Amino acid sequence: MNQNLLSITGVSKNFGDVTALDDVSIEIRENEFFALLGPSGCGKTTLLRVLAGFEDPDTGSVTLGGQNLLSLPPNKRPINLMFQSYALFPHMSVEKNVAYGLQREGLGKDEIRDRVADVLTTVGLTDKASRRPAQLSGGQRQRVALARAIVKRPQLLLLDEPLSALDRKVRAEMQLELKRLQHEVGITFVVVTHDQDEAMSMADRIAVMSEGVVKQVASPVDLYSRPDNLFVADFIGSSNAFRGVASEAGVQVDGLGLLPGTFGASSGEATLIIRPEDMRLVDQDQAVLAGTVVDTQFTGGSSTIALSIAGHSSPVLVSCQGSASVTRGDTVHLAWDPSRAIKLTK
Repeated sequence: MNQNLLSITGVSKNFGDVTALDDVSIEIRENEFFALLGPSGCGKTTLLRVLAGFEDPDTGSVTLGGQNLLSLPPNKRPINLMFQSYALFPHMSVEKNVAYGLQREGLGKDEIRDRVADVLTTVGLTDKASRRPAQLSGGQRQRVALARAIVKRPQLLLLDEPLSALDRKVRAEMQLELKRLQHEVGITFVVVTHDQDEAMSMADRIAVMSEGVVKQVASPVDLYSRPDNLFVADFIGSSNAFRGVASEAGVQVDGLGLLPGTFGASSGEATLIIRPEDMRLVDQDQAVLAGTVVDTQFTGGSSTIALSIAGHSSPVLVSCQGSASVTRGDTVHLAWDPSRAIKLTK
């Protein structure tokens, strides 16, 4: 496992009465693709600005490779920032946009030419070197911005909502491209996003944030299958939540009875989480719950069925492969593997 490159310890930041960051501590590894994920206003962009040097924290420390990052001005930090808007110079060619930062550093012409050529090959834009940004597609402009950021070979690259300006198909393609490029150039990437699918598809690990607090740091698989709390379970993917009292055999829910789960010795208030793909339609004699179909959605390859269950306030979601075999108004019966149930106490 790679060693830690970036250490964020006890970082807090207030804007008047608003707490943007509340005692944030995160360790980010060398050559890791790391995501800061959360809803608008959760503090992820403020944290990015602290790393870049555009905000000073009220408390806490940040070190990069053991060096105190907060003591350095933005232009002296071995960090580059790729802006959401890309911020390309419209009057410059692709080649000149990419070379600009190296020219500002005073590098020799031969080195600049070689490094620009190498990075344009990496991002697949060698044949677009003489074009201006207006002559490029959104995905190509995104690649130019990325090339300009990595050509300076920073230790850390910060990406602020890098794919938000792209349409859905191009965004999906660029998620794969960013992951490939990150492995190829060997630079630690920290991406800020509110899009859970984007974070889950690209990142090695994710910090889920809410109201300035880091709720959990884990791999995408662990966040989904082993969330620490209800916020993470609800924010990462879809979930069916049932509040009740835990026991060894599951969670006892008023009006619904015992909903099965394998929790060992357990007691006290708890929330049972069942992911939609773990719900299955069964015969009545195998059922744990019964409900009425209120909606079906086909999304190509799979369907989501929304059910109304008496005694439960929110719709229960069931995912199935292909098109749904039920229609609005049908009564259906549900069960799940108890070992797939997740118990949360916070």
